Amino acid sequence: MKDDGPKGFDLAQLLAERGAERYELHTKHLNHQLPRMLRTIGFDKVYERAEGAHFWDAEGNDYLDMLAGFGVMGLGRHHPVVRKALHDVLDASLADLTRFDCQPLPGLLAEKLLTHSPHLDRVFFGNSGTEAVETALKFARYATGKPRILYCTHAFHGLTTGSLSVNGEDCFRDGFAPLLPDTAIDLGDLDALRRELKRGDVAGLVVEPIQGKGVHASPPGFLRAAQELLHKHKALLIADEVQTGLGRTGDFYAYQHEEGVEPDLVCVAKALSGGYVPVGATLGKDWIFKRVYSSMDRVLVHSASFGSNAQAMAAGLAVLSVGGRGDRGQRPPHRRFSA
Repeated sequence: MKDDGPKGFDLAQLLAERGAERYELHTKHLNHQLPRMLRTIGFDKVYERAEGAHFWDAEGNDYLDMLAGFGVMGLGRHHPVVRKALHDVLDASLADLTRFDCQPLPGLLAEKLLTHSPHLDRVFFGNSGTEAVETALKFARYATGKPRILYCTHAFHGLTTGSLSVNGEDCFRDGFAPLLPDTAIDLGDLDALRRELKRGDVAGLVVEPIQGKGVHASPPGFLRAAQELLHKHKALLIADEVQTGLGRTGDFYAYQHEEGVEPDLVCVAKALSGGYVPVGATLGKDWIFKRVYSSMDRVLVHSASFGSNAQAMAAGLAVLSVGGRGDRGQRPPHRRFSA
């Protein structure tokens, strides 16, 4: 007998009956300032569908998507390869998230990511960019035995408490103190970096090669010089590539535009999701991971309940398969990435 699926829930019917209430529902039950803001600027639209880089509203008007979900839609919306991969993984009915086995998809996605960072060795999968940064902060502190992280003014690394502590915009930090005792320096200020490192308590510097807030690029030579100073003081360079990674600047990672830069930890997320399933990844050197996970007693010392879930891993693998092919289905020269 054919199974027609669960009874009693019809998503299409629910949307048809209640979809028009979207702004009222949001005002009543979610962030009430968002509908207010959208109405004020005239963007309280009703988008009915999306594909690639475009939206269509209820009247059939076509809108070019210049925001891309804050950088999530690296391949555009509803890319057919990513969409098929998600259908396939759902249809496979995998024994996912058992926590008492090792599924193949996380290892395959980690292997694929690490081919773009040959100086790195291991990956931790979480669910977002802010989780990827939180992981890097924890790993840097534990691996070095030092408590303080340096960050740059105007930086944006996320909004959970740890990542907020290295957020360089006061508008996000106001009212949420006390935060972790981290310290801001200006992007490109090697003298400030040198001064802070001399205090002997710095675990690392977290930096966006191109800052998302204000779009400030690190000065030529800064990342490499910072790396040398950090390593001299047994501290780590953490590259936050959540917004700039996976080809958004031409190279796979933005730090790769500067020769000789090899961060100790790299954070990615956003575009890795294909725009469907939240995923974040923290890539790092072998010795850092082995110091954090130093024994079987510490096997779960840092984990995420939904980290490495099959849907997220399938989406990530599909994204990298598309981006790595180039326009003609072949890997492009150098490190160029077409996503």
